Formats: sequence, structure tokens, C-alpha cells
Amino acid sequence: MSKELTVRVKTPCIGVCSTGIGDSVCRGCKRFAHEIIHWNSYTQAEKRIIDQRLEHFLVQIVESKLRVTSPQRLQLFLDRQRVPYPAHKSPYIWAYELLRVGASQLSDLSQYGLELDAQYRHADLRDLRMDIDAEFYILSEAYYQRYFQFDLLASDDV
Repeated sequence: MSKELTVRVKTPCIGVCSTGIGDSVCRGCKRFAHEIIHWNSYTQAEKRIIDQRLEHFLVQIVESKLRVTSPQRLQLFLDRQRVPYPAHKSPYIWAYELLRVGASQLSDLSQYGLELDAQYRHADLRDLRMDIDAEFYILSEAYYQRYFQFDLLASDDV
């Protein structure tokens, strides 16, 4: 059995929920309102499906902005600095966690095993992190609108 299947899925909640103010997709964790409401009743398999979708979206976005040139170097730095990161997930998730907690303090990403794509080499890392988060929200919102919004509207008519 793979390590990913044995890891208990933790809530992606970061304590910045916007579904209470009417958003269908949380601006904090990017889950859908119904997923947040029912999270505690989901099985680990159901939670894993949601977690994998969120990971896939975030990896896709981070990969479009930077490259992990040395996962070992990145992991070593995160461990030394006690930066929490999900070791069983993609190194691109680790890179995002590094930007999330330290964007204002980082300069030369190569020392962490990362390389920015050419168009982002002169970007402020705080802005880059905010851009990643904004794209993550947009992608989650688009997915929700495509696959869930119509279903939910149709069930209201019944």
C-alpha cells in the first residue's frame, strides 16, 4: 500500500473561510462550500479525492512558475527551519509552503533547490505567492462552476 493511502487526510482548512459570507469556493482552502460542511462526515477515501484535486491544481500552478531542481535540498531546508510541509506530497507543494511562510525573507531560491521561470525571475516573491493563491482560487472556482454549480441549481428546482 502506498504511503499516500496510509496517511490520514488532514483538513485543508487554514482558518480563512469565506463560504460563510456566500462564496461557493473558500478563498482560504479552495474547497467547495458543501465539502466544508460535510468534511467531518466524509470517509478517508472521500477526503483523499478532495485533497488530490487540491494538490493537482496547486502543483499545476506552481509548476508554471518555477522548477524544483533539487527536492532533497528543498526538503533539507524545510526540515532544518521546521517549516511544516506534507512530505508525502509533491515537492511543488513543498515549494509553495516555503513561499507561503517565507516569501518576504527569501532571495536566492537556488539555495533551496528551486529555480524561477524566466518571466518570474525579477518578481517579488510575495507577489508571486499571492499570484499563485489567486490562480488556485480561479482554477477551483472554474472547476466548481463547470462540475457542481449546475447540479446544485438543478437540485434546488426539484
